[in-house]
Amino acid sequence: MPEKLLFYILLITITFRAIESTTKISPKKSLVWGPGLDANKVLPARYFYIQAVSEDNVNFTSSPGENTFTVNINSLGEEFTRIWVQVLDRKDGSFLVRYRMYSSYRDLVIEIKFRDAHVAQSPYLLKGHVYHESCNCPQADGIKWYKDMQCPLSFPQIQRDLAHFPFVDPERNAIEITKRFGQRQSLCHYTIKDNKVYVKTSGEHVGFRIFMDSILLSLTRKVKLQDIEFFVNLGDWPLEKRKTTEKLHPIFSWCGSENTRDIVMPTYDITDSVLETMGRVSLDMMSVQANTGPSWENKNHTAFWRGRDSRKERLELVKLGIKHPDLINAAFTNFFFFPHNETLYGPIVKHVSFFDFFQNWRSRIQHHPPLSCGMWLIATNEPINSSRWTLTPFTSQYKYQINIDGTVAAYRMPYLLAGDSVILKQKSVYYEHFYNDLTPWEHYIPFKSDLSDLLDKIQWAKSHDIKAKMIAKAGQDYARNNLMADHIFCYYFKLFQEYADLQVNEPKIREGMELVDHSKDDLFPCVCHRTKSRDEL
Repeated sequence: MPEKLLFYILLITITFRAIESTTKISPKKSLVWGPGLDANKVLPARYFYIQAVSEDNVNFTSSPGENTFTVNINSLGEEFTRIWVQVLDRKDGSFLVRYRMYSSYRDLVIEIKFRDAHVAQSPYLLKGHVYHESCNCPQADGIKWYKDMQCPLSFPQIQRDLAHFPFVDPERNAIEITKRFGQRQSLCHYTIKDNKVYVKTSGEHVGFRIFMDSILLSLTRKVKLQDIEFFVNLGDWPLEKRKTTEKLHPIFSWCGSENTRDIVMPTYDITDSVLETMGRVSLDMMSVQANTGPSWENKNHTAFWRGRDSRKERLELVKLGIKHPDLINAAFTNFFFFPHNETLYGPIVKHVSFFDFFQNWRSRIQHHPPLSCGMWLIATNEPINSSRWTLTPFTSQYKYQINIDGTVAAYRMPYLLAGDSVILKQKSVYYEHFYNDLTPWEHYIPFKSDLSDLLDKIQWAKSHDIKAKMIAKAGQDYARNNLMADHIFCYYFKLFQEYADLQVNEPKIREGMELVDHSKDDLFPCVCHRTKSRDEL
């Protein structure tokens, strides 16, 4: 881009933001929307959005200040409510409000204010019983739950994966899959019967079973699932390598590949981040949106990567960075698979917080004693907003993010997309459940698997700044609209529903299976008030 044109674009942007800074917010014209305003949409952390709008009916496109809006959530008739609230400034004129409930309530009132004035249609009333994450109170009608959640009619990846299986025979699979994979691979054999979860494990390394147990328990607390029996691969690599002309076995995996026929689920990483948002994890699809760093124009023009040595191409990437430090900042945080040769790969560097990928900010969070559940929470009955958190910039900030495979697909892709940088993604045979929704040059910039054109692609992005920014925005929009908590629950439900419909005989609780029970909350027990369906009467 000619320097003169770039100068004028920057000047217009700066001028527009200067005008915004003096524009007054209209509380009534500002917008509020999202699933967190609906009592029926039960999520571990509920959320909704606020869009700042000026008095002349123009949306703000930059932050009007992180403390612009205040949010209070209370239950009518309750003196105290165990609800943790955060208002996250997305720095684009909009805010993401998230809240986690630690008890169930009736008739929640959400007040959103700009100074002392209510915003949009505030106060919002969530009428009836509003259940928290730990409450075992499933909606008996799965179709109604799916509709209430506003889930998509279909997921193309599910249709592609299940197309290999015209029918599913639980009896045959119980024998053949165990015999074929049970001795060499780490598997979980699950049966969901009458909405209760049963499991039997095989193999040596079954610790990752906790992620699958957790999502199944969470889902069955929200909606009644059809009886279903299936196998989950707990390893990194997909297992079903047979050709489509051979007898295939249905295996659920967190990662798929062009050379296998596994049924792909959302990864354990994004699944865990959904379940533990505002809990024991700090990286999730909501927190990323409030930590995207400075504006596009002020980001560092270097491509950034950090990680461990889990693939040969990663070694080549770090060597490229050493040779071309003006284009790539890449370094290892750990060596495990290959010998560490500091002459070739440079020194091991300190682990970088994921938020630092976009902005390299050091977060100083006030610590509070853990509650009885063992999570670091704030022990107060008062709502909490983002002003409790202070962020201090301390190093450079990157416009280009490199995504390169590890042992399989790099599971950081959802969070990279949700940031405010453009993704340079390696061509790969591996994919997550959403990769086939993405289009090269629309949602990310592709480069060859051997990295032979990576430098050229970085140079292209630097010389096509407006187009690169558009690609970054498209990727961000996709992540915000398709990879949030409600979308993950929708995907799991639809996958289990469609798989269950393929079963030709009844799922059974097999010998050796154990019940995976819900944890009890003696401090804040939940009473389910849902009306029983006719076949339960």
